[in-house]
Amino acid sequence: MAEVDFIIGHKEYRVAAQDGEEKLLQRAANLLDAEAQQILAQAGRTPEPRLLLLAGLMLADRVATLEERAEKAERHLNRLQANPTRIEVPVIPSDLKEAMAELAARAESLADRLEEQGVR
Repeated sequence: MAEVDFIIGHKEYRVAAQDGEEKLLQRAANLLDAEAQQILAQAGRTPEPRLLLLAGLMLADRVATLEERAEKAERHLNRLQANPTRIEVPVIPSDLKEAMAELAARAESLADRLEEQGVR
């Protein structure tokens, strides 16, 4: 089992971590320290228990906000998946298709006649 050293606010800590989880623990400690540093910058020297409590509450508030945003995004995604945006592709009416085919046949017939007459 590994030990991780870090500082939160104005105090050093050493905590045991499962092997392979050292980076996660260090990242969590860095997040907590960043909140603690903001508190210290605003309030000055603060007792350790209060500093940790306030920093933890600030992080908890951020997590709650992110969870709400994630839930809202998931609901939106579910709505989009349940009711996908309709994409309409223009369809050529069958009577127009027939008229175009008839015109093409006439044009080919005229071309054949002109070719027979030797006109190019």
